[in-house]
Amino acid sequence: MSATTDYIGRFAPSPTGPLHMGSLVAAMASYLDAKAHQGTWLLRIEDLDFDRNVAGADQQILQSLQRCGMQWDGEVVWQSQRQHLYEAALGQLADYVYPCACSRKEIADSRLRLGDPASQIYPGTCRHSIPAGKSARAWRLRVPEPEQGVVCFEDRLCGSQSQNLATEVGDFVLKRADGFWAYQLAVVVDDAAQGINHIVRGADLIDSTARQIYLQGLLGLPTPSYLHVPVVTNANGEKLSKQTGALAFDRGDNDLLHEALLPAARFLGLKLSPAVSELHEFWQLATTLWAKKLRIGLQINLVSTLI
Repeated sequence: MSATTDYIGRFAPSPTGPLHMGSLVAAMASYLDAKAHQGTWLLRIEDLDFDRNVAGADQQILQSLQRCGMQWDGEVVWQSQRQHLYEAALGQLADYVYPCACSRKEIADSRLRLGDPASQIYPGTCRHSIPAGKSARAWRLRVPEPEQGVVCFEDRLCGSQSQNLATEVGDFVLKRADGFWAYQLAVVVDDAAQGINHIVRGADLIDSTARQIYLQGLLGLPTPSYLHVPVVTNANGEKLSKQTGALAFDRGDNDLLHEALLPAARFLGLKLSPAVSELHEFWQLATTLWAKKLRIGLQINLVSTLI
């Protein structure tokens, strides 16, 4: 792959608290990939889950990225300001969407009756009509039958991927019972609106990719290139997250280069010397190592293009 200024990537954190090391790894991978391609790196705040948003967390995220020496291109975008785009997309999908009246308990009960309580697939209770006396709680997207439901894609790091939407996912929600827009729809609409053509993110989201590719096809949108990096886990083997007690990597006055950036780079398989002492030097060396790791042809002067 040769360097190209047509590359547009992004980092899209949720403002549910400060960034932790898992967030930093994802941010670093997307940033390095954009820099190695001499491309554009955008920042989007995914703040649609209003119940979980933490006041001021978005500004704290911006400050932490800047303290790390990571500067985004253009204006920051907040999803909460783009809900009209999701409404328009839902209307465009009218032939594939249906109202669902089921509560979580009712779905669990249906799975139990079907003898498959461990399944995560929606049992299709409202697929043809809402039961009498019920009203819509959410809107679901009808996936193809099993013989047409396979979605395949090539991940730049993880290789060939395949998922049958019918047998592995089922009809999924686009608008939730609480009125909030589902991640799957919002991310597809926003990536297309921003011209994102390269997505670099954590491997915990690789399972969502087939759904997003299917939505892109229905909406007539291009499919970006995907790259999923390993997720950081805690001592119990759980994904590092705010729910599992992950701490902020930026305490405001700590040495981010040696306490956060170098460990994150090593987690990504980049062997940088601990003797690195300047942010500029770190990003120059890390970008070169990332390009070699991903076999990206650098036709650029790294010193002049990095921050």
